[in-house]
Amino acid sequence: MTNISPCNLCPRMCNALRDQNISGVCKETSEIRAARAMLHYWEEPCISGLSGTGAVFFTGCPLRCVYCQNAAISRGDDGKVISEERLSDIFLELQDKGANNIDLITAGHFLPGVIRALESAKNRGLSIPVIYNSSGYERVESLRELDGLVDIYLPDMKYMSGELARRYSGAPDYPSAAGEAISEMVRQTGAPLFYIKGDKESGLFGTDRYNDMSLDESLKNREILMRRGTIVRHLILPGCSQDSKDIIRYLYSEFKDDIYISIMNQFTPIHEKLLDFPELDRKVTEEEYESVIDFALDTGVENAFIQEGDTADESFIPDFTYEGL
Repeated sequence: MTNISPCNLCPRMCNALRDQNISGVCKETSEIRAARAMLHYWEEPCISGLSGTGAVFFTGCPLRCVYCQNAAISRGDDGKVISEERLSDIFLELQDKGANNIDLITAGHFLPGVIRALESAKNRGLSIPVIYNSSGYERVESLRELDGLVDIYLPDMKYMSGELARRYSGAPDYPSAAGEAISEMVRQTGAPLFYIKGDKESGLFGTDRYNDMSLDESLKNREILMRRGTIVRHLILPGCSQDSKDIIRYLYSEFKDDIYISIMNQFTPIHEKLLDFPELDRKVTEEEYESVIDFALDTGVENAFIQEGDTADESFIPDFTYEGL
């Protein structure tokens, strides 16, 4: 079992005595803190569907990304303490509200308590899929604790360049750590499987059928959802298109069609936080995004999600009001 005190949950392995009210690199002690629990409609289509995912936004993060859109909670500045028992109740309440799944957003630094809350909720009737939504900066040893509890992994792959990872997230080991973590996630989930909500006769099916169905206009009002699998997200950064292409080359070479790649253009510059990083103080251009998409297609990527239009907008920054806690 990985430890929360001295803490070795994430690749930082800071050994903070979090049970003695000493914060780790993640800025958190052993008390679980969160900022919101809600039906969320802005994940990938096979996650949110029409009914929404049951998102729980946890406070704190072991990365220190200078461009973080959720900095209000990732830096530990904002959050409400909740017990494991209350967290278990929240999962069941989200299910009762019609959530398609439970979306654990940056939960790794609270892993032991989250695991106990999940086990309790499953024992009390939680039946919808569980998603582990992560920065990708994870220890394989910690992820193994989730085997059998998590159905869908939704990690980032932020960088292939250790220098970019050092400059923008203070984690030069990010590329190797994330690569090993994603390998473990795919080992646990296997190739993606989907289902049509409310249609038991459809059963579970794979990527070829899902890709065809996602283009069928007659099915646009059906919820075609992922039941099991791994979706790797990559947010393109301004001026970093080559690193984005290196990431896509790596992911396709390593995992082929056993994952989906979600290629995102929603980078939103938060100007006051980027004074020391002027190269990031702009949106990703249409030309930058299209060049990465074209590279993915030329590489052979077929299992992908892309974003259309100008998605870089502050509406992507949630309002952390403690709703649902």
